[in-house]
Amino acid sequence: MKRSQFLQTLLASPLALPAAQPARRPRIRVQFDAADHRHVKLPPQEWLRYLFTYVDQPGSQIDSIFWDVSLGDTFAVYPSRLLPPSPDLQLVEWRKQSFEWVPAMLAACRERKLEIFWNHRFSEVDIRPQGGLEMETLNPVKASHPDWVIRSWWWQGLWNAASPGLREHKLAILREIAETLDIEGIQIDFARHVPCLPPGRQWELRHNVTDFLRMTRRMLTDVGRRRGRRLQLAAKVPETLRGCRDDGFDIAAWGAENLVDLLTLGSRTMTVDVGPIRAAVGPRVKLSPCLDDHHATDGYRYPPIEFFRGVATNWLEQGADSVTTFNWAAAPTTPLAPASQHQAYTEIGDLATMRGKNKLFSVERRGGYPWAEGYFNRNDHQPLPAILKNHGQPSVFPLRVYETAIPRATLAIVLFQARPEDRLEIALNGKPLNQPTPQAWKDPQIFSPKPQPASGGNGNYKVDPNQKLLRIACEVQPSLLRRGDNQISIRVLNRPSYRIGEDIQVEKIELAVIDTSAPTH
Repeated sequence: MKRSQFLQTLLASPLALPAAQPARRPRIRVQFDAADHRHVKLPPQEWLRYLFTYVDQPGSQIDSIFWDVSLGDTFAVYPSRLLPPSPDLQLVEWRKQSFEWVPAMLAACRERKLEIFWNHRFSEVDIRPQGGLEMETLNPVKASHPDWVIRSWWWQGLWNAASPGLREHKLAILREIAETLDIEGIQIDFARHVPCLPPGRQWELRHNVTDFLRMTRRMLTDVGRRRGRRLQLAAKVPETLRGCRDDGFDIAAWGAENLVDLLTLGSRTMTVDVGPIRAAVGPRVKLSPCLDDHHATDGYRYPPIEFFRGVATNWLEQGADSVTTFNWAAAPTTPLAPASQHQAYTEIGDLATMRGKNKLFSVERRGGYPWAEGYFNRNDHQPLPAILKNHGQPSVFPLRVYETAIPRATLAIVLFQARPEDRLEIALNGKPLNQPTPQAWKDPQIFSPKPQPASGGNGNYKVDPNQKLLRIACEVQPSLLRRGDNQISIRVLNRPSYRIGEDIQVEKIELAVIDTSAPTH
């Protein structure tokens, strides 16, 4: 089909489609960076089937797709009147074959009765047509409008929401998307990247982001009325009230003005404050915490299924409406795709399908994300790793556990620069625990004493044969655990062979909840 014919069909057909809300409550929403899969060498229709492998598997809980395929405001990956077509080499080849990949993906969603959102990265880094970061040629839009840009960590600069001209430019692009694509709504993704307001003035200038959402909400209402459907507005924001304030997102105002229908919370953190955010935005706004498994929370990339269950249980038990995944594989045949992702898509969107199964609850680690100046994605305020002082006073760490039924539990502490003869006291909620003999341990995602690398990469971690960690695993009486926030305290009692400068570092704290009637995965 020629592009002009295709556009005529696309513009006409949505008027007869049902309202935006899906028939069932979304359980798992997938923020799908399908651009990462463009270069899978398959004919177009086979490529589409590959793309929906996890959606089509028996028992899949994926109900909603957020298409995260447009990497900027300079080129279009969909048929557009405003922007030139993307020069991406694979997309050029597909256009020669009359295969328009974005409309084809949306049609495949419709066949599967999936809710569809378009994800708009507010400030993406600049990508070359052949892939990779653009390190030589300045983005022509940024070159023409330097007042639209914040000079920050990215050499080309990031988009500045405080610029009225930029807001109008983006609104025109979003209007075309809303008018021409068969979607339920649009998400403004502030995770890619911050800052989107001048550093140091984010909260002072927060009204500019609110104004942009207000403009977008009015546009979607207008377009939706003319198209005969209600178009929703979502926003991806930090996972805490502090983070939203630090980056200039006044979510309480958004809730009070009914600007958003959904907030996606966080991106690469498991510690999400669902309750305080719910109190700030009100009951109408849906909340969906997000977990990235590429730029993963530090130390837990490609984790076991028990980890995914623990994270999702904490979110849903706090009142989250759904779970969002980001940067997960599309199919088990993808290189390095962990089996745990495959299984998680059949479990983590519903408490009922996780009930009675083994889970892992962990204390979060800092850092691993240098591509931001602000709060979002960096996990800078997380408690691990942490040095244990030698003064005998306890170091206290929060451990969030919302599991309702715990037949058996084990608390494990992973330490660097500890020796078997060191005497420590480990307590749970003030109650000291009996400690077995520490065991030698290795973890390919702990790099001490080397610097922590940035998250991402190929995910092929190698065990260092010279790594020397110790792991202490304590049996825990389930009655000691509180539903919600628990306190783990660790203090040094005696270090017979202590050397100055070789302080013990706490690397990981994990609580394994074990269902004694179920097989261990």
